[in-house]
Amino acid sequence: MEKKATGNETQLLASTKDVSGCNEGADCRENGLLIRNPKSALRLVEDGNKVHPSQGDKEEAAPIKNGYSGVQSSGPCNGMGGVEDAQCTAPAATTTTTTTTSTTCGAEGQQQLMELEDRETWSKKIDFLLSVIGYAVDLGNVWRFPYICYQNGGGAFLIPYTIMAIFGGIPLFYMELALGQYHRNGCISIWRKICPIFKGIGFAICIIDLYVASYYNTIMAWAFYYLVSSFTAELPWTSCTNAWNTGNCTNYFSKDNVSWTMYSISPAEEFYTRQVLQVHRSNGLDDLGGISWQLTLCLLLIFTIVYFSIWKGVKTSGKVVWVTATFPYIILFILLVRGATLPGAWRGVLYYLKPDWQKLLATEVWVDAAAQIFFSLGPGFGVLLAYASYNKFHNNCYQDALVTSTVNCLTSFVSGFVIFTVLGYMAEMRNEDVSEVAKDTGPSLLFITYAEAIANMPASTFFAIIFFLMLLTLGLDSTFAGLEGVITGVLDEFPHVWSKRRELFVLGLIIICFLGSLATLTFGGAYVVKLFEEYATGPAVLTVVFLEAVAVAWFYGITQFCNDVKEMLGFAPGWYWRICWVAISPIFLLFVTCSFLSNPPELRLFDYNYPYWTTVLGYCIGTSSVICIPIYMVYRLVVTPGTLKERILKSITPETATEIPIGDIRMNAV
Repeated sequence: MEKKATGNETQLLASTKDVSGCNEGADCRENGLLIRNPKSALRLVEDGNKVHPSQGDKEEAAPIKNGYSGVQSSGPCNGMGGVEDAQCTAPAATTTTTTTTSTTCGAEGQQQLMELEDRETWSKKIDFLLSVIGYAVDLGNVWRFPYICYQNGGGAFLIPYTIMAIFGGIPLFYMELALGQYHRNGCISIWRKICPIFKGIGFAICIIDLYVASYYNTIMAWAFYYLVSSFTAELPWTSCTNAWNTGNCTNYFSKDNVSWTMYSISPAEEFYTRQVLQVHRSNGLDDLGGISWQLTLCLLLIFTIVYFSIWKGVKTSGKVVWVTATFPYIILFILLVRGATLPGAWRGVLYYLKPDWQKLLATEVWVDAAAQIFFSLGPGFGVLLAYASYNKFHNNCYQDALVTSTVNCLTSFVSGFVIFTVLGYMAEMRNEDVSEVAKDTGPSLLFITYAEAIANMPASTFFAIIFFLMLLTLGLDSTFAGLEGVITGVLDEFPHVWSKRRELFVLGLIIICFLGSLATLTFGGAYVVKLFEEYATGPAVLTVVFLEAVAVAWFYGITQFCNDVKEMLGFAPGWYWRICWVAISPIFLLFVTCSFLSNPPELRLFDYNYPYWTTVLGYCIGTSSVICIPIYMVYRLVVTPGTLKERILKSITPETATEIPIGDIRMNAV
């Protein structure tokens, strides 16, 4: 319930007296639990002048500095979860005013009090910004955006990309930041305050995050293997004289005159496929082969770094991102300058940006633009909810959303120049068209094409080390964020079990993720990574965010949500944001989801064509997370007492109020 102190709009709230000091006759009940900082009653101060309201003023509702409004209410606390007002007046000798705060009874109140007092916040605002930027800017910005851009019309692709960002990606990004900051809960428990019947969304998000952690970190293990292999005078993927090379290995950068044929394989490709992945020792998904002990050690070290970065919470991870979020930009700048000085770089840039306006008439271009901006900004993984929940209540999350999303999009665009200047150089050296060089997609673009180009630059060892170190830092940020989404969600849902055992829970989570990654560490692990990337997360996340947008805009109510934002920021979102949240963003998500389901991708990796049953398996894995949503809906309706209509109404009505901080007091907003 909303509470307020009387006074002028510019008055500040400060504590002065312990609750135990209530005067005789004050309305303080023993069986009530006052949800507030265990300091004192309120003192209203304005420019050092003390305010003495009359008794009549205590019964009126007046505006407070942050725009909250409310009136006093009273009611018995019966120990059954009822709410009562606790009114404590200060001694006459002190100049304090009477105020009212909400009282929550029983175990629920104790849990809320524990959550409020123990909730940590970011040490600095910049820690939060760097963490969000580090999460949004990941490996996909480096390899996925440049490839999709030139594949879908070059410079012309920027038009649908920008439109989808303005009307789809950024509004969803802003919505999640605002939800997390206002309700101060993770992806599971937040639904008690929004629309309880959709609580299954939180469980689905946690499962999706675990799937991502099971394959995403394996890609970082590949990068770590490359990093270790780079500490040599001659990079191992520059020659064809190694034990893993075949007779088709052709080094066209050698001084000898070498002809490139349709059977030729570069030493960089053989190093990647035969030494790092060892896919030649697997026959496909039905015969993955043994586990690579080298990659297992690399992944173990990565998870060790992750554990000691996030085990204490955002206080520690907020410091680590000062390195992991800023270092990639330094390296991108160095690689951009180096790439621009290479012969043939202009050919790559021209190929990257040359517009093909006819492509804009193709539906798949718009689908790719929508999917790219969505997965780049990353709503739906619980990360933005978790990170924003550690913000101060009046933090300007609107500004944060615009800044971080803009930085993310610009990083993707600049990464294209970093990649294509090098591809132009490769085309120049091979005496081929850029389109022939740029056939590799996904991780292969980094681990084969770009690695090969680096190997043939002057100071190749130095550039190889900083490049793969950059890939590691890009991946670590996203791993920190994904796991923090799960950790915050579970700890907020079960605070009585895990709130004091965070280190132990994080350790158990890391072990589960490591064991779940074993299939991706086999000789056929690259096939598993591809399957998970395409099917296990894509459609599932799209479905989750679609239902999340519908639940917030249509069940919780767009008016209520905008009022929440106004309480935090002092101004309400305009009509543009309201229309996006109510209609455009859900349609945007439905459009991408239906396009994906109606035309599932035909998977192929290297020379392996995925059989049909793998498509069914992929959809089953994806469904295993989304199925939590209808299951919880049924469970909720079954356990809720009353008629069917009463059950539905109770299930879509927020269970608990959100505590709004005013000075040292938390006021319930309903």
